[in-house]
Amino acid sequence: MGGGYVSNAGVFLIDFVFGLYIFAVLLRLLLQLVRADFYNPLCQAIVTITNPPLIPMRRVIPSIAGIDTSSIILLLALQMMNTGAVAMIVGASPNAPALLTIAAAELLSKVVWTYIGAIIIQIVMSWVGQGVYNPIISLIHALTEPLLRPARRAIPSLGGLDLSPMLVIVGLQLSLMLVVQPLRDLGLSFL
Repeated sequence: MGGGYVSNAGVFLIDFVFGLYIFAVLLRLLLQLVRADFYNPLCQAIVTITNPPLIPMRRVIPSIAGIDTSSIILLLALQMMNTGAVAMIVGASPNAPALLTIAAAELLSKVVWTYIGAIIIQIVMSWVGQGVYNPIISLIHALTEPLLRPARRAIPSLGGLDLSPMLVIVGLQLSLMLVVQPLRDLGLSFL
């Protein structure tokens, strides 16, 4: 009976440790894609944390079409290690196709949830912190603007009320249901 508690604690610790570093690498990749200001103190911290594995990887793995493939490979490797360790703790023995597919689904899920969280933070800050500069808010704006800009064109402002964040969040939730979950189920079917 106590083994379940220990395995739950082990799963939590593995997910927490890997999750923090995966989130840092994911933020670095997303901020590079949107060309955020890397002189921002938060960006500098993310670069400092993620440089140790990425610098040697970049010597071997080139960028493709301006996309940092080293970060993508590192993300996949970390998520596969996380998924594999969790699977072993719960008594499963995953194979490589299952690990790769589930890791891809988990990373896509993390991207979607990162955007949903960033949009919600941006909404709340627009209510309480207008006209105040904050380095975190400028990064959140840089991150979310590529998604919100097309939505603003599709839905005009209604008397100062911007409904584009709601449209984007609905689209992101649909992507979780229609893309991420089927991909996760496909990976689980390989087990």
